[in-house]
Amino acid sequence: MARYHSSSNVDGIPKGCFSVYVGESTKKRFIVSLAYLKHPSFQNMLNLFQEEYGYTHPMGGLTFPCKEETFIELTRDIDLTSSPYLNRR
Repeated sequence: MARYHSSSNVDGIPKGCFSVYVGESTKKRFIVSLAYLKHPSFQNMLNLFQEEYGYTHPMGGLTFPCKEETFIELTRDIDLTSSPYLNRR
């Protein structure tokens, strides 16, 4: 499933998806498939940030404190290599 960039005013999240806040200072919200949580690259990134920053974030949601380009590259790589992890319809 492709990732969707949404504005901060969007309240609804499609079924089977979750939001991720991405950025070093200014955060942007991305909507991604829950299946990303199964992908080893996404899990590695989660573990890296958990070790460095912990789980408490001022945004109240899952936060990736990295450059937006890094997150986009990660999701692009997941999309390209994800057949065993993501269910495409």
